[in-house]
Amino acid sequence: MTPKHIVLKAATALFVDFDAQAAGTLLKEDYIQHNPAVPTGAAPLLGFLPALKASGLSVKPHRVLSEGNLVVLHSTYENAQAFGGQTLVAFDVFRVEDGKVAEHWDNLQADVPASQTRSGHAMTDGESEIRDPEKTEENRALVAGFVNDVLLGHAPDRITDYISTETYIQHNPMVGNGLDGLGTALAAMAEAGMALAYSKLHLLVAEGNFVFTASEGKLGDKPTAFFDLFRVEAGKIVEHWDTVSAIPSEMAHSNGKF
Repeated sequence: MTPKHIVLKAATALFVDFDAQAAGTLLKEDYIQHNPAVPTGAAPLLGFLPALKASGLSVKPHRVLSEGNLVVLHSTYENAQAFGGQTLVAFDVFRVEDGKVAEHWDNLQADVPASQTRSGHAMTDGESEIRDPEKTEENRALVAGFVNDVLLGHAPDRITDYISTETYIQHNPMVGNGLDGLGTALAAMAEAGMALAYSKLHLLVAEGNFVFTASEGKLGDKPTAFFDLFRVEAGKIVEHWDTVSAIPSEMAHSNGKF
């Protein structure tokens, strides 16, 4: 099985069937956990499954992409009080090793319906089909350049080299469509003392026209994790989804958020 097939099979066993026996065959015993609230190792996660089943948790996947041994799932979690809210949007990243899931990172944010977002788009709607596999490396380089120059601040004036000036569909609930919508939101956040600052890129996964990044930084003065998904078309970023979550100072393990 490919890493993508292994992860999808494990995710089904864990969060659809709540089958500890099946999931246990797909997780490494020393499974490395980065979710701040869940202890590391396979055993704690498997032991948590009866409570998750009783809670009525359900997961709806929207996008799946993979590169090498890393697989990214973009999903909605319903009845997700065990993870901090009724309805959450999540990016889960899994690393596969020797045919089993060996490591997991995630970032979750409360869902905001389209009727309440600045763009009129929901946090998870939009394009989902992976296309242009032959452009994976080109698109990977584009987004890596965008993160370095714009998000990390090395050459922010180059933003139009990366983002389309004609079409930029936004799924962050606080940001409107287009470059104007992005600029307005960033200015408002700075004025409110909640300036957004990326400081380090940790993960980058590209497949065809989709590129995912996981970064850390600050929102105002709070350490924050930024998980972003970009869709690229004709050499420019044309669509963006994300989840933003504070990084707690105390976690259930010593692995850190990243």
